[in-house]
Amino acid sequence: MEILSSLGDGFAVALTFQNLLLALVGAFLGTLMGALPGLGPANGVAILIPIAFSLGLGPTSSLILLTAVYYGCMYGGRISSILLNIPGDEPAMMTCLDGYPMALQGKAGQALTLSGIASFVGSFFATWGLVLLAPQLVKIALLFGPAEYFVLFTVAFATLGGVSSTNQAKSAFAAMLGLGIAMIGVDTQTGVQRFTFDEPHLFDGIDFLIAIVGLFALSEVLVFLEHHKGGAAAKSGRDVAVGKLMPDWPTLVSTRWTMVRATVIGFIAGVLPGAGASLGSFLSYSVEKQVVDPHSKTFGKGDPRGVVAPEVGNNAAAGGALVPMLSLGVPGSGTTAVLLAVLLSLNITPGPLLFANNPDVVWGLIAALFIANIMLLLLNIPMVSLFVRVLMVPTRILMPVVAMISFVGIYSITGSTFDMMLMVGFGVVGWVLRKLDVPLVPVILGILLGNQMEVNLRRAMTISDGDWTVLVGSPLAIALWAIAIIGFTLPIIMGRRLKSKIEASRPSEEIAAGD
Repeated sequence: MEILSSLGDGFAVALTFQNLLLALVGAFLGTLMGALPGLGPANGVAILIPIAFSLGLGPTSSLILLTAVYYGCMYGGRISSILLNIPGDEPAMMTCLDGYPMALQGKAGQALTLSGIASFVGSFFATWGLVLLAPQLVKIALLFGPAEYFVLFTVAFATLGGVSSTNQAKSAFAAMLGLGIAMIGVDTQTGVQRFTFDEPHLFDGIDFLIAIVGLFALSEVLVFLEHHKGGAAAKSGRDVAVGKLMPDWPTLVSTRWTMVRATVIGFIAGVLPGAGASLGSFLSYSVEKQVVDPHSKTFGKGDPRGVVAPEVGNNAAAGGALVPMLSLGVPGSGTTAVLLAVLLSLNITPGPLLFANNPDVVWGLIAALFIANIMLLLLNIPMVSLFVRVLMVPTRILMPVVAMISFVGIYSITGSTFDMMLMVGFGVVGWVLRKLDVPLVPVILGILLGNQMEVNLRRAMTISDGDWTVLVGSPLAIALWAIAIIGFTLPIIMGRRLKSKIEASRPSEEIAAGD
């Protein structure tokens, strides 16, 4: 009853004209960005952070806007997957396998509607999972001391490479780069300057937002400039016919158990730090294929359940990833790492005290997720034709808009030309890292958690009088070390195989569909 009462208070916060409008705008913009191949939720949220801050929105309103964008991007990723066989982001890759064959059969509209309903189901029940599970994790988090928190942050670095990662060395390098950037500034305990090179602008360290917008948004602009294909999307998008929107009732009924299984699988994948929506989508599709179609007679040839399973899975994982971020302060995915930066920039510290110190923010956010889900369902079915037209926008028009939003937004927040140049520098670094196939999320995580990790390590050493065994001095710490080791080594053992399966399944199914 206490949870329901808190949720009711959250709806009282979210159900204001401003917050409803922000949820609607966020859902709409998120779907548009998700429909554009390559952007994805992390980039979508990063691009709109400057707008949220420059408008002077409060903490709750800013988070409502950005999480609505997050959920909207997860919805929108399916559009290009189904219509063009080009996944909007990595989690939407599995939707191509049966979504595109349905489009070739003249059932593109039905596939889009089914995927919209599936996205709603996955997100809706994952949000209920967030409501029920996050407060329970908070109780466990109260058992954490400085040593346990240090190990918890180590778990985040060890696992955020993801199970689909094929090069943990690059993930480790990215994490160390982020930790190095976090050390820039004046040491809060000793007052000593570190890596500032006597530059006054660096005395306070690197602002999270500058790093995020540079690494994600500007590097995306540079990548598009490097591979400029002007009207490629426009040419592909003009020949797409949506057709009939609503699937028949027997088709909807046949997917009910698919939705149940994929919701559970996706939510669990989201809660696990580093697994994320890609694993949720892949596992949901693979399990469904083994359960209902073990001999591959219909999957890959336009089976509606092959569209529903990955869409439910990746959207349930998106909601599940918010659980560790809010309750433990550890992001469960790349996008929640960006949202974690937003919380910290608003002077809100995620973790066990969040529900006690900022109940209006956290419960208002959760209530807004329910509202955004309903808005997304209502937007995505009748406005499919509009979102399809987004695929016709040439990159030569889109990318200058992204760059303009980044520069104007950051300057309106900081008012510093030095920060603008620093953002450009991060954009170039992000572009180089992308070319070297080095993941960006561990860099961001290092910048976000580096200071907290250092502070907790120092506290643990002070309490133990310099005894390093304090880091393995409790059963909880030992369990966390075990998770970190498994999370880091598992991708090395299984990651390449899993990644190759995801990549190999797409062209094979494409050939089958062409036949």
